[in-house]
Amino acid sequence: MTKRIAIPLLIGLLSSGAQAAGSGIKPGADALHAEDGLLDTSRHHVRGFSLWLGETVNDWFGDRPFEDGGKVTHGRLGLRTLWRQDNGWDTGVRFRARFELPNLKDRAYLFIGRQNERELVTDQSETFTREQQLLLERRRDDQTGFAGLGVALRKNLDFRVGVRGSLKAYAQARYRKQWALSDADRIEFRETVFWTTRDKFGSTTSLDYEHAFNPRLSLHWNNSATISQITDDFAWGSALGLFRSFGDDRMLSGELLVTGETGKRENIGEYGARMKWVQPVYRDWLIGEFLVGHFWPQREERERERSWAAGVNLEMRF
Repeated sequence: MTKRIAIPLLIGLLSSGAQAAGSGIKPGADALHAEDGLLDTSRHHVRGFSLWLGETVNDWFGDRPFEDGGKVTHGRLGLRTLWRQDNGWDTGVRFRARFELPNLKDRAYLFIGRQNERELVTDQSETFTREQQLLLERRRDDQTGFAGLGVALRKNLDFRVGVRGSLKAYAQARYRKQWALSDADRIEFRETVFWTTRDKFGSTTSLDYEHAFNPRLSLHWNNSATISQITDDFAWGSALGLFRSFGDDRMLSGELLVTGETGKRENIGEYGARMKWVQPVYRDWLIGEFLVGHFWPQREERERERSWAAGVNLEMRF
């Protein structure tokens, strides 16, 4: 998909949301005024479609109205464009949202979206997604739509079942826990056990460490490993970097990262460095990410190569 295709796709997604929502959505306090621009209008339609969807699904499970505690959270619509010296250009659209539904009681929720299928199933951490590693999608069908239901069993544990692509089922049990080692040091542990008809059972383990030098400067060390019955090998990644906050969702970071898979001829598949600048580009809900990186990938039997990469991600929060 080229840039000329992806941008109309994003606009089309926004327009389809407006049509699906229809006139049955009640405007809230932030209803549009005539002077609002295209971005405000698009965000309003996406938000309206999400509320309509939440109301509709909530009605399937009972008579308690959506307004009685229902809400849309973690709503994100993103467009990414990247260039990589060894592979050329790539673009993609991602979407996700979570719905708290009153008729599913306090602990259940609905989630929908579109993202990389493998990252969805394995519950891969953001640090090691293909988007953040400035990697092109292997195939266009790697991107998939998904929907499912989740239940918060305990404070740090939830269980999710869903479908993606052509109604392919998957399930996840996710555990997350944080420990404050001191005022400046924190560790986060995440374990996701997943099941699919292809992978059978598998798991993704993540362990992240953060040290705060001061309120604006911190060191992050992120680690992740995924294994499944079909592979019997670990796909792993590690990233070490400094993060400097400038307030108001503005962040500059520089990281060294390495990824690989056990059982391969070369256990280290790629290593390199990336820098990222994040800032709002319109109000406080359209966020831009600007990335540049230099990587050394290993391609099959060839000598290790070198490749520059750059990317721009725009994310609308709604």
